[in-house]
Amino acid sequence: MKIRKLVLATLTAGALGAAAIPASADVGIWVNEAPPAPRHEVVPAARHGFVWEPGYYDYRHGHYTWVQGHWVKERHGMYYHPTRWVQREGRWTMEKGRWDKERYVENHDRDHDGISNRHDHDRDGDGVPNNQDRAPDNPHRR
Repeated sequence: MKIRKLVLATLTAGALGAAAIPASADVGIWVNEAPPAPRHEVVPAARHGFVWEPGYYDYRHGHYTWVQGHWVKERHGMYYHPTRWVQREGRWTMEKGRWDKERYVENHDRDHDGISNRHDHDRDGDGVPNNQDRAPDNPHRR
């Protein structure tokens, strides 16, 4: 009888734990239709201790919905990779914004403009073309 209760308690606890996992899991969404072009947003004045997360389109209830840009608390020594859509195998998936120790990204696109660094005319995203930039890989120097 005690074994039966123990098995029942274990199964109940396991079922409750398993029910909580999907609610907190981050499930990737694959979409066949490309997201719309990002909207133009006016970036507010810099806030000390925060980085700006640009607005992006999220995919909700079968269509794209605009999410406005917002401030994200800075993590010292880390680089913030903003939310973006990437195309893989003919379909689109959204990569949520995340913190990383490295500025380097998988497709060699440091300024996240969708153009690989080797073909980009402004690799560091500081607004100065590489051929006129004394430090083309440093966004803080011109």
